[in-house]
Amino acid sequence: MGHSHSPHSDEPPSPVALAARRRANLLLTFILVPLGLLALVAMLLMWPSGDRSSVTVADPYATADGVTFDTGKVQRVSREDCPSSAALVEAGGTAQECLVAYTVPDAGGTTIQVEVPPEVAKGDVIEAGDSIRYLNLEAVMQGGGGAPPYVFVDFVRTIPMAALTVLYAGVVIAVARWRGLRALVGLAGAYAVLAGFILPGLVEGQPPLLLGLVGSSVIMFGVLYFAHGFTARTSTALLGTLFGLSITACLAAWATDAAHLVGVDDENAYTLINSSESISVSGIILCGLIISGLGVLNDVTITQSSAVWEMYELAPGASAKRLFSGAMRVGRDHIASTVYTIAFAYAGAALPVLILVSLYDRPFMDSLTGGELAEEVIRTLVGSVGLVLAIPVTTAIAVLVVKAVGIKGVPRTAVSDDSLQPALEPAAVVAGTVGDGTVGDGTAGTGTAGDGTAGGTADAPVTRRSLRNRP
Repeated sequence: MGHSHSPHSDEPPSPVALAARRRANLLLTFILVPLGLLALVAMLLMWPSGDRSSVTVADPYATADGVTFDTGKVQRVSREDCPSSAALVEAGGTAQECLVAYTVPDAGGTTIQVEVPPEVAKGDVIEAGDSIRYLNLEAVMQGGGGAPPYVFVDFVRTIPMAALTVLYAGVVIAVARWRGLRALVGLAGAYAVLAGFILPGLVEGQPPLLLGLVGSSVIMFGVLYFAHGFTARTSTALLGTLFGLSITACLAAWATDAAHLVGVDDENAYTLINSSESISVSGIILCGLIISGLGVLNDVTITQSSAVWEMYELAPGASAKRLFSGAMRVGRDHIASTVYTIAFAYAGAALPVLILVSLYDRPFMDSLTGGELAEEVIRTLVGSVGLVLAIPVTTAIAVLVVKAVGIKGVPRTAVSDDSLQPALEPAAVVAGTVGDGTVGDGTAGTGTAGDGTAGGTADAPVTRRSLRNRP
């Protein structure tokens, strides 16, 4: 008798299970291929020209002739008279005290005195051994003046950021192996779409709703299939993701207009508003609302799809209702945890704003609905609604697919709905197997309670009582 089992077991899938998966892939291909082609055609039609002649943004790192940005390593720091006070002292004034970083330039030369601005010095974050970037005014200060010839600009963070990147990639690949590597490559591709299509499109004034939908859809097609492979599970998750993305886009469009999210409380928004007539800050906010929930949405849909397929292959005789209810138990747990994830992620990103608003003497509701926090609150709510609705839809699609193309000839009497309770528990779904054995077409692998396997005979139906009272 053929056995249906989890794909995480060491045994290969049976020919019947493989045939069911092929039928599922064929059915989903007829649905997803037109959607994918539509997204690609829309991307080609909306591809930005790259012309930025109408955009005028002042470069904060632009310098006058002879002024350069140099780097060096701090040898020591001390509080002393500011180098910029030398001219003031010569004129009979009083010197001001500031933090001075004695730095050896990376290009070579003697130690120089880099004056640290008060807002940076207040944090006591500069110490010996730090690599810093400073403004070199020596060429234009030969005639004297009050400005210091070397001014601190920023820290050089190349080494710690590179180390964290290598650590992150190493951990992902070590744990997830080739799938982790594919996910990292897919992430790089997603950022390429963001930088090459979405951002230039927003600069050129493309419709933000369509831009966000098309760009996000292309990203999801690429990331999901590249990371998880061309399987029925992935295709089912993709359908659920596209549904959640559509809901999020519609809610974002309504919320941006109804709540008047215009970004006037952000200094960067003012810069963009004055840079070009074609840039819409509210459109940028709308597109951001669509993109911000992609990662979590992808996470829950792939989990729900896998949960349904896992339970179905463990118990192919289960009814559609039983599969849906079992998978939704997993989904409800996921909803609770991911809603917290979204809220805390946005709260962490907006922590300085939260602290500042908490110091204002304003009523709580005024602070919550004010321009400083409204965008973050609406981002959380819009993303959460799309996420929550995507879970039952993805689960329903997965159930319909597995029942439409699933394994034929499994009698309902062989495995009753009541007897499927252990196999449909979230723990069994996550584990993928029951101990070392598998539960398939009315059979159970032999084993003992000590190693977590389900004991039984090949011809006996699996029941809740038999599993509960196994030796």
